[in-house]
Amino acid sequence: MHKKTTLRIAATLVVGTAAVVTGFVLFHRSSQPMANNQPPAVNSSADVNRAPINTKAAKNANVAAIPQPENTNTATVNSATSNTSLKEITIGNTAKKQIIFTFDAGSGTQSLDKILATLTKHNLTGTFFITGAWATKNGDSVKRISAAGHEIYNHTYTHPHLTQVSDADIASELSRTDTLITQLTGKSTKPYFRPPYGDRNAHVLDIASQAGYRSVYWTTDALDWETGQTADVVESRILSHLKPGAIFLMHVGDDITGQILDDTMTKILAQGYTLVSLSKGL
Repeated sequence: MHKKTTLRIAATLVVGTAAVVTGFVLFHRSSQPMANNQPPAVNSSADVNRAPINTKAAKNANVAAIPQPENTNTATVNSATSNTSLKEITIGNTAKKQIIFTFDAGSGTQSLDKILATLTKHNLTGTFFITGAWATKNGDSVKRISAAGHEIYNHTYTHPHLTQVSDADIASELSRTDTLITQLTGKSTKPYFRPPYGDRNAHVLDIASQAGYRSVYWTTDALDWETGQTADVVESRILSHLKPGAIFLMHVGDDITGQILDDTMTKILAQGYTLVSLSKGL
């Protein structure tokens, strides 16, 4: 055979053999099963730039806790589990020169008599957020508050951290209190409630909304309840935070509120403000 022809045949055989080997290797690799029958990991965009979650507050829904600022406008409730779009109340009508005092009742009764006497003196309608437990112990006081024409709203039954209890417990806290106070006064506590400790997130507010309630926070906490506070300091704090629509948080179960309320209200009225109840001040 001619020398050139022999070389061509040899080259053809080499190329063919290489193709067969390559094909076998590729077939062998593609036929191997994936580990655990799972595809390679994918970097999901859902895990990129995710906002931090308050793990204590976020429950049953991937939502962040609502901050608790002072002197802010209403915060929108935007729950991931509902189309509810209400606004939590943190301030009243800012177009009017008026102030809203609110009194939480969940422990003692130390300041109750003086609060009621001061409201009567100034011919004012007060706003009270009362727990069911307090109403159980102080049924006559609840009746007295209501008979004087003051507004009573829901402060839950046992004063729990609502971000740490179940949806059913949130609903129960509100309904038990409403049932009790309705029995005592003939009036429902709806449509307003105040979350104990100011502890709430969008999910809590959504569950409360489904129960017929809208959250009322505050513009300024007078800190009358805080250990170490004095009457002068608390009164000064209130007077230094006056602005149209401001909602002040005070308490029935401390001594300071009763001591300063008359003087504080007199000074506020002298500055041209009107003191109104929650329902009138929104």
